[in-house]
Parts: sequence; C-alpha cells; structure tokens
Amino acid sequence: LYFSAQEGILFFYQIKDLQYEIKICADILQPISSLVFSPNYAALLLVTDQGTVYTYKPTHSGEAVKLLDTCSSCFLAADFLTPGDKYCVSVTISGEVQVWFLEDGTCLSKLSLDIEVCV
Repeated sequence: LYFSAQEGILFFYQIKDLQYEIKICADILQPISSLVFSPNYAALLLVTDQGTVYTYKPTHSGEAVKLLDTCSSCFLAADFLTPGDKYCVSVTISGEVQVWFLEDGTCLSKLSLDIEVCV
C-alpha cells in the first residue's frame, strides 16, 4: 500500500502475515493530491496540491523525479495513457487537457475545454 501524508512524504506500507513495515519512499516537500500507478505498475505518478507532477519507480527505490511543473495553471489530475507508461494525460484547473511524453516532459498536444475544472 502506497500513501502520502500531508507533508508530501510518500510511504510504503508492507503487510506480510501478522507483521508490517512502513518505509519512507520519497519526500517531495509538497502535499500530494493524487497517486496513480501505470498499467504495468512500474511507475507511480504523484500530483501535488501546487500542480507539480512527479514520477516514482518502486523497483528503483530512488527519489521521486519532477516531470511536469505548472506554467499558468495548476494540474488537477494526471493519469497514464495505455498501453504502457511512456505517456500521460493531465488536466489543469483552467480546463486545459495535455498529453505528455514522460521521458523528457515534452508536451505533445493540448486541448482547451473552455471551462474551469474542479474534479
């Protein structure tokens, strides 16, 4: 089980039989608003309250890597485009939907919904 506390720390809670272990995986210093696994569970997207998107790879047990940062509007949510984990789609509070190449954070396309998004 992966979860985050208000302080922006990503935790891993492992349960085996009657024992458990809590491990700190990453500290991004910003409150995390959502966590989404890639379809193959190789990567985890972390979206912060400030609108920054990070990726964390559980098998590499390293730090979270900043992928996308806000320009004019905060990211509200992000998710992987399937199949695979090379692309993601995000939506900003201002209603802009964007497709991103995750290897280098390149924005591949944008679409404005012309409406403010809240959920």
